[in-house]
Amino acid sequence: MNISIKILKYFIGWFDNAIVEKSYLSKSFHNKQIDWARAIPYFLIHISIISVFYVGFSSFALLVCFLMFTIRMFAITGFYHRYFSHKTFKTTRVAQFIFAIIGASAVQRGPIWWAAHHRGHHMHSDTEKDQHSPKAHSFLWSHTGWFLTKANFITHTKLVKELSRFPELRLVDRFDILVPIFSCIGLFYFGEFINNKYPELNTNGLQLLSWGFIVSTIFLYHATFLVNSVAHLWGKKRYATNDSSRNNFFVALITFGEGWHNNHHHFPGSARQGFYWWEIDLTYYLLKLLSLFGIIWDIRTVSNNIRETNKIKL
Repeated sequence: MNISIKILKYFIGWFDNAIVEKSYLSKSFHNKQIDWARAIPYFLIHISIISVFYVGFSSFALLVCFLMFTIRMFAITGFYHRYFSHKTFKTTRVAQFIFAIIGASAVQRGPIWWAAHHRGHHMHSDTEKDQHSPKAHSFLWSHTGWFLTKANFITHTKLVKELSRFPELRLVDRFDILVPIFSCIGLFYFGEFINNKYPELNTNGLQLLSWGFIVSTIFLYHATFLVNSVAHLWGKKRYATNDSSRNNFFVALITFGEGWHNNHHHFPGSARQGFYWWEIDLTYYLLKLLSLFGIIWDIRTVSNNIRETNKIKL
């Protein structure tokens, strides 16, 4: 193959996951072989946090940062996790597509890839086949290393056949990197618009790009990654599950309820992961709000019988 064609194909592969997956499927990789070239954007996002020292601060930028964190966290926890991965409620095809796009803006790949890996986690939790188990591997690996490997770039479509039948979801998965790119462009021009129309807010395009995308994305990354790492090491184990999952209040607070991880592994089919009233589960509250408007329905929760069984006796 001509060298120029190879270079062009490699460049296009940064945006078209199908090219990379097709290439990777024909090869055999060690499970811990980091894909350093494709990990560059991940590292650049982290390095770019120094931009906050150059773009300055404003209350408006902080508000945008909070909103970008909140809506994307909900898309990940409510839809990527509780809907795409576990089917704990029903929704329309339009709604699932909208939240698939919002979730993709969190730079955690597309919904099909995400759900496939998460289902694999439940199938092999805390064994060698669990790619992000801190027990089987290490804390750092479970927190972020597994996410950057060539082997884990591949989507295990056999685990998500019902999702793969939607061409729009396959499209989001294939070109997921375009969503955060357009999000960055949108934030920049929104900041410029605010700067021109409402200069008293003391913001601009670069400031909203820095706070609204870079800062919020980094917090979003490591908040959700804590469920893989911390929530399998520290916290309370209420149920006798076949893994090391724990209920961790701090992780639950910053991930909108995902930290009630032992609850979740006891009964993954529940849209409510805070089983008791004192276990704060913001994702569930927001899902209930969406149900009031008919956006979602048939929300599954844990029955009292299942909730009270298999508890560890103190």
